[in-house]
Amino acid sequence: MTASLAWPQIVAGSGIFISILDILLVAILIYQFLSLIRGTRAAPMLVGVAALGLAFYLARLGDLRTLNWLLSTLLPYVVFALIVVFQSEIRHALANLGSRISLMRGPNSVVDVYDDIVLAANLFSQNQTGALMVIEREIGLRTYIESGVALDARLSYDLLATIFRPSAPLHDGAVIVQRDRIAAAACFLPLSMNPVLSTQLGTRHRAAIGITEETDSVAVIISEETGTISMAVAGSIERDLTVERLRERLGHLLRRYAPAPSLPSSVEESFSDDDESRDSQLARRHDASMRPGVDN
Repeated sequence: MTASLAWPQIVAGSGIFISILDILLVAILIYQFLSLIRGTRAAPMLVGVAALGLAFYLARLGDLRTLNWLLSTLLPYVVFALIVVFQSEIRHALANLGSRISLMRGPNSVVDVYDDIVLAANLFSQNQTGALMVIEREIGLRTYIESGVALDARLSYDLLATIFRPSAPLHDGAVIVQRDRIAAAACFLPLSMNPVLSTQLGTRHRAAIGITEETDSVAVIISEETGTISMAVAGSIERDLTVERLRERLGHLLRRYAPAPSLPSSVEESFSDDDESRDSQLARRHDASMRPGVDN
């Protein structure tokens, strides 16, 4: 008798739980959708779609037969029009979903995007270009991101080389990396006040140590005076790192497999404005190879 009385309560409780779960899933979908279109050209279009839906509702409510017929006739075509108008946003959403699923498969199944940082560090080291790159881990760096210039661009070797070009307006300050994206450049970081640090460390190195003292981030520093590569983590600094050692340390700290990067054969071309174009270089080599006494 007691079991028969408890069964309806269990069914009612499970029904309430399913209803709450249903509402939460719908709320998450709406939030993700609004986050996706925020700041894009799809936002004002969504307002237009909402106005069209409101007009359709008022036509039904006010028994406006002509307007109701017109909207009912056009409604099937509106769906296809929305797919065409929002095709870029839909493609972007599906790409983000696929990337998230790929990341959930495990760290070894993802190509390590931080190889671009290793390649850029090698470039800056050989050209003695000062640079500071901070990689976010578990603790967010939003406060420091807001102090710089927001980029939200995909992490790449070319973009890092462009940002830290000495003549670039964003070369001062730090670049903050979130996953596979550069969140901001020219960011201000807190300086370490540790009196034990060597007096030979400049502002760039002290800022790298300072950010790793307050967060669990990893900072890669290239000295402008000597071109040496250093890495700061947990408030300590490792100096005079080779490119291979930097790759190993980043792979260990970020818990990802980092394949050996193919280093650029010529690093001076990225920073020299007076270098000749590649076509002229190839033409010169061809002329030299056609001279007598030169092996082809």
